[in-house]
Amino acid sequence: MTAPIRKITIVGGGTAGWLAASLLNSLLREKRPPEDAVEITLIESPNIPTVGVGEATVPNMPRTLSDCGISEAEFFRCCNASFKLGVLFDHWNVDADGQPVSYVNPFDAPPPLNGAPLAAYYLKYGAGDLDFVHLFSPCLDLRDELRGPRPFRAGEFAKGTGFAYHLDAGKFAALLRDTCVARGVVHVFDNLEEVELDETGKVAALHLEKGGRHGVELVLDCTGFRGLIINKALGSEFISYSKYLANDRAMAVQVPHLSDDIEPMTRSTALGAGWTWRVPLFNRVGTGYVFSSAHRTDEQARDELMSWVGPAGEGLEPRVIPMRIGRNRENWVKNCVAVGLSGGFIEPLESTAIHMIDMAVRALITYFPDTGYADPLRHRYNRQMERLYDEVRDFICLHYALGNRTDSQYWIDAREELAVSDTLAENLALWRHALPQPGDLDSAVLFSAQVYQAVLLGKRVYDMGYKAENFAAGYALDEDRWWEFVAQRRARYAEFASRAANHRHLLREIRGELMGRERRAVERGEAVNVPRAAPDLAESSIL
Repeated sequence: MTAPIRKITIVGGGTAGWLAASLLNSLLREKRPPEDAVEITLIESPNIPTVGVGEATVPNMPRTLSDCGISEAEFFRCCNASFKLGVLFDHWNVDADGQPVSYVNPFDAPPPLNGAPLAAYYLKYGAGDLDFVHLFSPCLDLRDELRGPRPFRAGEFAKGTGFAYHLDAGKFAALLRDTCVARGVVHVFDNLEEVELDETGKVAALHLEKGGRHGVELVLDCTGFRGLIINKALGSEFISYSKYLANDRAMAVQVPHLSDDIEPMTRSTALGAGWTWRVPLFNRVGTGYVFSSAHRTDEQARDELMSWVGPAGEGLEPRVIPMRIGRNRENWVKNCVAVGLSGGFIEPLESTAIHMIDMAVRALITYFPDTGYADPLRHRYNRQMERLYDEVRDFICLHYALGNRTDSQYWIDAREELAVSDTLAENLALWRHALPQPGDLDSAVLFSAQVYQAVLLGKRVYDMGYKAENFAAGYALDEDRWWEFVAQRRARYAEFASRAANHRHLLREIRGELMGRERRAVERGEAVNVPRAAPDLAESSIL
């Protein structure tokens, strides 16, 4: 007879450790009857700093906060959070005249029109000066007017259009820590010195510098790129994605806002050997450079980044972060589950780091074992995580494989030398003839066929010779219905944007700093002098 698991040990803090603790505490521990109570202990080294991943998130984040029992107002106040309405890509591709192309990967999905994909109509008839995204999302309208995704007094987690958040990763981990400890999670500051395995190869105990032997039933490895338990003690093979993705280093720096405007989007700008991110928080801007060490030295990359940052970066020094790109062959071995960077990491182009932590913990809860650690549970968990990492890898690879820049060796190599998976190669060949469809994808947990459509049209590849003759020939399209749809959608989004609040003022309202007479003055369009928030430039995190 096997017994229920009564103790969960998490090794490592940061976003991975504390988000895992928070989700397990809320979704597993607090919902179990007293006789099945689980004790959660998080062991965190006082000497090892965390990398700090996850300054930008994806649209499941409101659900995550709600499941963790954290109010949106508390989250915004504690983490200097702001809204993210999508990712704006600059200079990843060029048009027929060689001019840089900008496009958005939004958080809204294009609806079908008369049974046909909206993208098919757009490719055939266009929409004047409008981008494809203008026809199914107000995100560009809101960005142009520096507005958030909702009006004042909309309520907690109110949703009128797709959104996620920007956040301070260090402060988010601290908020999760304080919430967990207040709700019964045991927090131990100590250094891991040795991992003790039993005769079957499971983790029997952790030997701590001060606390001595700590017995283990189920352990989560949240030790980051080091993988102290999953890789070093248990020997799970790490599968590198270096043949698919060249970028292996990042430089991060925090800079102050130079104006009162807060852009409600993440921005990714392609440079000579990689790309930069720009994440505008309430009190400062997180930025950095993800690059290939085969194409730039650290010194060259630093000079390129700081030249791009400009006056806002004067006197600041970027933090260099080596990145281990890939995943473990098995993220659940014996009685250990790897979560966060110890499980895998794919360059942060689409801000998936927190989402991968979230999905790893939810999958563990779905396939939660007893002390028998049944093989079918472990096998299915590992299969699910493998599919998720490969899904993200293929979507990131798409951005490089369909790039058309020729102004640096990096972009030529990214297009011509990097491998793509067999699945992606097959789809790239298919999508010359037909738009991406749901059945084309082996996994679409995060990136659906509609997201692929938005990126393909955003990059304008179908205008640059990618489209085969008789492309999408099976659709019968109604042009009159198309222009009626365009007019209706543009009117709807203009009205939506007119009601949405200015982004900075909306953040101040949610934080409890804008109310009463001042809020009414803002709503009347009167100028309000607001002291700019003091920037916190001490920590630098990966996007």
